[in-house]
Amino acid sequence: MIKSMTGYGKAIAETQQKKITIEIKSLNSKQLDLNTKLPWFYKEKEPEIRNLISQKLDRGKIELAIFFDMLDEEVATVINKAAVKSYYNQFLEIASDLEIDLDDQIFSAIMKLPDTLKNEKHELSESEWDLVRTKIMESISMLDLYRIEEGNSIMADIQKCIGKILVLLDKVETFESGRITRVREKLLTILEENLGKENIDKNRFEQELIFYLEKFDINEEKVRLRTHCEYFLETAKTPSPNGKILNFITQEIGREINTIGSKANDASIQKHVVMMKDELEKIKEQTLNVL
Repeated sequence: MIKSMTGYGKAIAETQQKKITIEIKSLNSKQLDLNTKLPWFYKEKEPEIRNLISQKLDRGKIELAIFFDMLDEEVATVINKAAVKSYYNQFLEIASDLEIDLDDQIFSAIMKLPDTLKNEKHELSESEWDLVRTKIMESISMLDLYRIEEGNSIMADIQKCIGKILVLLDKVETFESGRITRVREKLLTILEENLGKENIDKNRFEQELIFYLEKFDINEEKVRLRTHCEYFLETAKTPSPNGKILNFITQEIGREINTIGSKANDASIQKHVVMMKDELEKIKEQTLNVL
């Protein structure tokens, strides 16, 4: 079953003091690229959060953010006086060294520095973490469901493209008998023009023609191309993650299509090869987003 690497999940937890929002989103990536944006008092839980995400989501560029709004007025943000005084004293020392004067505007700059504001109630209780952990799992599950739905859409598009490639391959076969005849007639005409019809050894010509036409034979490529297409569809139905394997199979499909094109020596076949390449490019774009 194909899963997309694109997804989004959101969950909200509430305590008596806080409204906590958990958001997680995912984009395509070659490996797991995980970024977290957490309140500072959740930092101690970051390894556990990363472990929860990696166990469920496998791969992708994933970003998890936790925000909170205070609901209890008693839990207010206050000025960290010790930090402000420390910053101010440092500014005074620098101003003295540089022989410049400080004015009241310096406080505006100080308040933008780290740790000048603090929350009096910043302890993370076990009950709050249990609630948040549950909501994180809920948001991850929501993102995973989103990935499944996106994967179903990708699968439908890929099946259409593979189907078109196989139809085009069937059409290529209708041009093969005429292609060989045209090559034979072309070579015979060249020989007659250069050597004269009476000087051509018909038996030798037919023997050499067999070896020459072997270079234009595309039966093996057709069989392999059909096999690769069938294997692609079979692999797409296996449990994810299977995106990397699908990418490898598309490379093999492309190799057979290119070989058919290089051996074709026929305008009609070349036209169908170009159309097969177009469908393959659509498949490659889709598989880049497959988990």
